[in-house]
Amino acid sequence: MSKPPRSPYPPDLGPGTPGALDLVDLTDAVATDVDWANVHARGVSAQRAGLRRCRLTGAELAEARFVDVTFEECRLDLVGLRHSRLERVVFRDCRMSECDLYGATLKDVLFERCELREATFSGCTLERVELRGCDLDGVRGAEALRGARLTWNDVMENAGLFAAALGIEVVE
Repeated sequence: MSKPPRSPYPPDLGPGTPGALDLVDLTDAVATDVDWANVHARGVSAQRAGLRRCRLTGAELAEARFVDVTFEECRLDLVGLRHSRLERVVFRDCRMSECDLYGATLKDVLFERCELREATFSGCTLERVELRGCDLDGVRGAEALRGARLTWNDVMENAGLFAAALGIEVVE
C-alpha cells in the first residue's frame, strides 16, 4: 500500500511580515487575494509559501519549482506548469480546469476538492500523489496518474475516464 503525501512545511514568517505582492521567487511568504492572471513567470520558484484566493488564470509558469507550497481557493485555470517540479504541495478547493501539467514532476502532492476538468497530466511523473474529491472530467493523459491515491468513491466516479485510458470499451 502506498503512503499518503507528506504535508508542506509552513512559511517561516516573522512578526509583521507583509504579504507577497509579486510572483517573484517567493520564499517564506503568504499571498492572499492577489491577481496574477496572465503573468509570465517561467522558472519561478516558491518555497514555504501559502497562496489563498489568488487568481492565476492563464499564467505561464513553465519549469517552475514549488516546494512546501499550499494553494487554497485559488483560480489556476489555463495555467501552464509544463515541466515544473512540485514537492510537498497542496491544492485545496482550487479551480484548475485546463491546467497544463505536461511533463511535470509531482512528489508529495495533494489535490483536494479541485476542479481539474480537461487538465493535462501527460508525461507526468508521480510519487505519493493523492486526489480527493476532484472533478477529473475530460482529463488528458489519465494514464500518467498511475500510482496516484484516490478514495473508492473517486475511483467509481471516474471509472469511465480510467477505462478509456486503458482502452477498455464499455458496453451496455
